[in-house]
Amino acid sequence: MPPDLAPDERFDLLGRNLEPPIAVDDVDDCWESLGMAIVVGPATLFEDVKAVLGPQRPDANVCWCLSYRLTSSRENRELVGPARGERVRQLVQQAPPPGVLAYENGDVVGWAAVHPRADTSFARNRKIPHVDDLDVWSVWCIRVRPGHRKTGISHHLLAGAVAFARDNGAVAIEGYPLDNNTARIDTTMAYVGTVALFEKAGFTKVADTDSVLDGFPRVLMRLDLR
Repeated sequence: MPPDLAPDERFDLLGRNLEPPIAVDDVDDCWESLGMAIVVGPATLFEDVKAVLGPQRPDANVCWCLSYRLTSSRENRELVGPARGERVRQLVQQAPPPGVLAYENGDVVGWAAVHPRADTSFARNRKIPHVDDLDVWSVWCIRVRPGHRKTGISHHLLAGAVAFARDNGAVAIEGYPLDNNTARIDTTMAYVGTVALFEKAGFTKVADTDSVLDGFPRVLMRLDLR
């Protein structure tokens, strides 16, 4: 099983900073009135996924948002360097693809990982409970590229992840955000989102978890899509 505290995509697997981390912003979606056109759709173009998740150096060992996506801890350990990117290339070609991408005026600006929980490590995660037997989807990583943060794009990414799950037959979708109560979060841990972000998307808290990031508890929040 991958560790509960997954490596950040902007850090190598030893925790060394490769570039400034991407934070999940919590800003109202007021910026559309400024003329910014945001479109969120399935992540079917590898080069666009790479632009958000890939390393600055091709040989760098970064997460590529695989630590929770892979069901095998052995595969997660053994995939290093460019092999991780190639694994994502394979996932992008599958149906459904591994997440959604946000585009601002045609440029890729963000990513959200969303997939059936049964095909992720959350299927067996001992710190995050299953509250029932529904075949739910999970959304666990939200990234906004540098230069586009604090503009509300994370809200669009989460809404797009919900729509993507619904379009693919999901009966419910859940996330595992931080319950920070407006306190400042280390940006390297902000990729899981906050309770406030998920509440604005219509999610409600259904359970506590044993998972903690940056000193804050993660809670299980769910949105029924039936």
